[in-house]
Amino acid sequence: MTIDIDHIRADFPILADTINGKPLVYLDSANSSHKPQSVIDAMSTFMAHQYSPTNRSAYFLAAQATEMYEGARTKVAKFINARHAHEVVFTKNATESLNLVARAWGAANLSTGDAIVLTHMEHHANIVPWQMLAAEKGFTIRWVPLTADGLLDLSHIDQLLDGAKAFSFTSMSNVLGTINPVKELVSLAHRHGAIAIVDGCQSVPHMPTDVQDWDADFLAFSSHKMLGPTGIGMLWGKESLLDAMPPFLGGGNMIADVTLNGFTCAELPAKFEAGTQPIVEAVGLSAAVDYLNAIGMHNVRQHEMEISRYALDTLTQRFGEDIVIHGSKNVEVRGATFSFAFRDVHPHDISQVLDQHNVCVRAGHHCAKPLMRLLGAHATARASFYLYNTTDEVDALCDALTETGEFFTL
Repeated sequence: MTIDIDHIRADFPILADTINGKPLVYLDSANSSHKPQSVIDAMSTFMAHQYSPTNRSAYFLAAQATEMYEGARTKVAKFINARHAHEVVFTKNATESLNLVARAWGAANLSTGDAIVLTHMEHHANIVPWQMLAAEKGFTIRWVPLTADGLLDLSHIDQLLDGAKAFSFTSMSNVLGTINPVKELVSLAHRHGAIAIVDGCQSVPHMPTDVQDWDADFLAFSSHKMLGPTGIGMLWGKESLLDAMPPFLGGGNMIADVTLNGFTCAELPAKFEAGTQPIVEAVGLSAAVDYLNAIGMHNVRQHEMEISRYALDTLTQRFGEDIVIHGSKNVEVRGATFSFAFRDVHPHDISQVLDQHNVCVRAGHHCAKPLMRLLGAHATARASFYLYNTTDEVDALCDALTETGEFFTL
């Protein structure tokens, strides 16, 4: 199936907007994606006509809201091929999901003398929670280095994993676009007796995900990068691990009973969902999953590979040595996320000039400062593409970069 890009773009109201008479060229989906009308309508209709708290009341609206909330969980579970819907925990974002694993699993299982393994391409959300816990517990963090073209250097992975209790890694770099061999990495972790924790924020929205095929232990990802709303993230975990973990937050909904002397936890997934749930957000997420399923994740991936190939070829041909694109040039092992340096122009200046042409790119360290230091950069500009982007928008980026070059040579 070939994606009907015109039809898809018509589903996103913001893509029809103009700013100062110029069309919007949105190239920041690695940060946050736009929303189709179906997601907007689902949330609006729910708030206008169906809203009610979940789980706490027996009247019709409350039962309906609960059914919709749990229905979203079931859809997410199927989307990633989880064995059970109750293995999916709703959080406020993927950062909270990773913190949940660090605090609930890590605090119960890691101590002085232990080690975990991370990689040099991790987002701060998969670094800082472990560093915070290491400062308390006294365990060691080991690091998987990178090759010159931005892939994981696995030449010493057995030594790094020897005796480690966890291997936590991104499935796709938000800076380099590198797609990591998740199934292989999970197998390596398990061979050494470590659990495998996957940060799937950048991959789940862009390609098929199968946690059972991976045999991963945990997966964290976020709604707002996959056409859904902000305010809701997901943590999937194997039932046996989630059952064994202590709760992350205390309060309403996560208890089976409370006495003056203590409490007992509710069953999964409520055990990890203290307080009022993100009900409206779950309704929007449900619609986003429906939208992606209707297109097909294999088709999303194929479209982005075509965009990636065109972007790499066009940027290289037009700018030659004036542009440095970080990461592999092989679209088979990278997503449609391109961090780049252009001449000696500061990334924030690039972003500002591109903004004059309504070309929206990200400039900064992308919450990956250790990786920035390895690249020898304080920051990069980053253009990231999704299912609604076109080759014409690659050309618009190139035209705006040409203007940027001319502006800074005046």
